Parts: sequence; C-alpha cells; structure tokens
Amino acid sequence: MSTTLLAELNYLGPVEGRPRTYAFDPPPGEPRSTVTADPRRVPIHDARRIVDEVGLDTTGFGLIQHRSAVTDFSDEAQIRDIYYPESVEVIKQATGADRVHIFDHTIRRRIPGQADYRDNGPRQPATRVHVDHTARSGPQRVRDLLRDEAEELLKGRVQVINLWRPIRGPVLDHPLAFADARSVPCEDYVPSDLVYPHRVGETYQVRYNPSHRWYYVPHLQIDEALLIKCYDSETDGRARFVAHTAFADPTTPPDAPPRESIELRTLVFHRA
Repeated sequence: MSTTLLAELNYLGPVEGRPRTYAFDPPPGEPRSTVTADPRRVPIHDARRIVDEVGLDTTGFGLIQHRSAVTDFSDEAQIRDIYYPESVEVIKQATGADRVHIFDHTIRRRIPGQADYRDNGPRQPATRVHVDHTARSGPQRVRDLLRDEAEELLKGRVQVINLWRPIRGPVLDHPLAFADARSVPCEDYVPSDLVYPHRVGETYQVRYNPSHRWYYVPHLQIDEALLIKCYDSETDGRARFVAHTAFADPTTPPDAPPRESIELRTLVFHRA
C-alpha cells in the first residue's frame, strides 16, 4: 500500500528585495520577517521505500540506524558529553570524513499555537521550506568558528551536515520533509538574511517548482536519525543542498503527542 500523502508546504512567496528574518526582537518599526508564504499542496513520498537508493551525494539525505546512550535529552551535560562524541563517529562513518566539528544543537518541542523564537518557550518546528546554509555562508561558518585553521581546511572538501532525530517516538506530529536534491534547480534557492544580534547569517528560502520531489520517513523511531546535507563545497554534480521543512501530516492522529526532536549542525572536513 502506498504511503504517499498530500500535504501543504510553505514555499517563499512574493517579497520586495532580499528576504530577511530577525532571530530576536527586531528594531522598532521593523517586521520580524519580510518572508511571505506561498503554501502549496504537494505529494510527499515514503523514503523507507527507496532507502537503498538514497545517499548524501545523490539525494542529499540519508536514514541511519543509531541508538544513543543518552537517557535524558533535557540534560545539556549528557548532550555534550555523550551525544556529541557519538554523533561525530556516526557522521564520520556515514561520510568517510577526517574531521567533524559540531557547532550547535537545537531541541524542538512543539507547542500548538506558539511561535518560534520566543524567549519563554522551546524552539518550534521550522515550517518554511529552507536550507540552513548557502554557497557563501557554508565557507563563512568555517572562517567564523575555526578562524586559525579555516583557510587550510577550506582547501579540502567541506560539508555542512545536520543530524536530526526524534527524542520521543515514533514521530507522528509535524515530521520532517526533504526534497531530493536532484529535483531542485539552483535558481529555486533564494539567498536570505538571518539576522542575529552580532552577525548576519545567510540561508536559502525556496521558490515553488512542480519538479520538486519530496520525501519523509513515516513513524521515525528514536533509534533512527536523518542526515541532511546543507552545504557541500564540491561542484561536480553531487548533491550540495537539501531543502527541508516540518509539515502538518494530514494522517496524524488527533491524540498524537507533539513532536520532540534534536538536531545537530556540523562542519565536516575531508583532507585535500
């Protein structure tokens, strides 16, 4: 039985000038974001049916099996002392990388009706189609975070890879959808500013195109994780970016627990 479903994804709508979003309360008179939504109802396919065909260099995403030794993901010490080292080894094994540098993590606990970037609540699922880094901001993160080594590291292959997993499963509420990188032309990626108090990052918003082919993993378990490629310095035709977003699954049972997940963002290095 097919588990392809139809669901609404929020693409980038019309916007004047360069899209911009503040990650904190904006200056007086400035909107939190100039990004507008273009909701589109699209088919989203079951990635489990093609798990042997996908990969970071082809589709730009992957599904792995991994049981973490962390017993409490609300404990920051366990995340940094146990989950970080575990994840470094997982990503090295998946990519063949020589070095993996974890530069942050985000825990998301969905609270119905709550907006993201609130000081008094957890981060919410990101419900716009986006890519966390761009052709410009990928190398810039290396320079920002590993300043003394950056130019030498940038001589080799560099990737930005997210490791995403549920911390309560299976995921029934607001799962993650990801687009096959081969189905998204480069002109559909729109560079956008993400403004922090002390720096301006660059992400991609994504314009709708009916050629996009979307996937998700139904009922993702706590001993499974997703690898999402957000940047690759190689320009030889392999996947470089993967558009992704949380979405409201129309098949979610009304009593399903709200989604809880953790994502790590990592710089991945291969020697020149």
